[in-house]
Amino acid sequence: MSKHTYRFVEEYIGIAMYGWDLEGDLDTLKYYLQKFSDDSFLDLIMTKLDQEDRDAIYSLLTSLLKKHLTEPEYHRHFLKDGTH
Repeated sequence: MSKHTYRFVEEYIGIAMYGWDLEGDLDTLKYYLQKFSDDSFLDLIMTKLDQEDRDAIYSLLTSLLKKHLTEPEYHRHFLKDGTH
């Protein structure tokens, strides 16, 4: 059984519009992040990113993880490695 789920993007019926209200902003971010992480899209975009783009994405993601997750949350919810 897969450890990851991506149901939001499949079930979302609203519009993806950022900057209107908090609920819409959160839904739009979830929608974009799940669309971005689709395997076939990642296969495409990864061939187009230069080193600066890759570094910026990695830096942003790791800084958000460090800022907002405890170590147990990081292992349980992000890595899903069963160590915490």
